[in-house]
Amino acid sequence: MPTPNSSPESESAPLYDFSVLRALRKREELTLGQVAERSGVSVAVISKLERNQSSAELETLYKLARVFSMSAAELLGLAEARMAHEVKAESYEHDGFKFSRITYGKARVFYGRAVKGSRITRPEMHHDDFETCWVLSGKIQINLPSETRIVKAGRALQFDAILEHSYQALEDSELVLVHLRKENRF
Repeated sequence: MPTPNSSPESESAPLYDFSVLRALRKREELTLGQVAERSGVSVAVISKLERNQSSAELETLYKLARVFSMSAAELLGLAEARMAHEVKAESYEHDGFKFSRITYGKARVFYGRAVKGSRITRPEMHHDDFETCWVLSGKIQINLPSETRIVKAGRALQFDAILEHSYQALEDSELVLVHLRKENRF
């Protein structure tokens, strides 16, 4: 039975879409035979995977991934990423800024509005992220430990979010914040 946010078609969709193998193979200008020779996986198995007619074992993913200079986890991630994922935005207010937030894997994206004079002096706790502030309209002042930057409409600033920082709306403003999780820094 379909769940409230799904359709009958989505319920029968495969968990992974290995047609990404065909895209990788074509990008590298390789034939099925060449991939089979380099990986030790038969042409029949590769062809079935590319057409989503069979599932892959971990050892097969490992062998195929090496042909394209990636790990089995990266190949699996590509196969999974081709599927659409829908989430609902969460809304909240923080020190006069009104935000809607969505989260996908290692990225959190915030759409915000602030009236002139609003300040965020203690942004919500960050993981080890890069933060990008893109000002859509208005003007935002961003205070960092060693500098203060004024970001105008149509401009963006990226910084290491682990640094202490604060925001102030110098005009009524709209902005997009992106928090992108870093890999294996600590």
